[in-house]
Amino acid sequence: MFASSDTLLNALQWRYATKAFDAARKIDASTWASLEQALVLTASSYGLQPWKFLVITDPAIRAELRPHSWNQSQITDCSHLVVLLKKRTITAADADLLIHTIATTRGIETSVLDGYRQMIQVDLIDGPRSQIIGQWAANQVYIALGNLLTSAALLGVDTCAIEGFSPADYDRILGLESDDYQSCVVCACGYRSTGDKYASLAKVRYLANDLIEHH
Repeated sequence: MFASSDTLLNALQWRYATKAFDAARKIDASTWASLEQALVLTASSYGLQPWKFLVITDPAIRAELRPHSWNQSQITDCSHLVVLLKKRTITAADADLLIHTIATTRGIETSVLDGYRQMIQVDLIDGPRSQIIGQWAANQVYIALGNLLTSAALLGVDTCAIEGFSPADYDRILGLESDDYQSCVVCACGYRSTGDKYASLAKVRYLANDLIEHH
């Protein structure tokens, strides 16, 4: 059921921020469905899941997005382009939806979760973090991004996380300007081109002893 340590580490050694994708090679439906489920299964604070994931495969839309993405070729050449959206704010309705979903899924009364519901209210809706809720939501989206990068590597799918884009222009093109969600980060997914010189470069990471301390 579980991947071996070697499988995990080999996949992480193999992956890199792919600069050139093979535009002719597409991710098959079964593999992509698994990656979508990996996004759905991502952990989030309180389990609130303050995100949506737009999967852009329409060439015309991607061509329109590319100039607002530092003209990076990954936008148009990858198999699947994912725009990860963050929720603009967290409301009482969001908290109520989560509580209802938990109760329904687990077969319990919502009243059992009154204390949990109050924690969300005090922290994210009424508390100091409500003033920086956009950053909080972005933090959650980046958990989803990391999960997508790792899951893709385990399935032999190349990725490139992209922050070099104009969120305002993406929101305009994707019709999100008055939506509850807004563009946060982008991830191109597909398969590397044989001509991508970055694929053969040594991975640069600091030593574990410099990054990890045991107490």
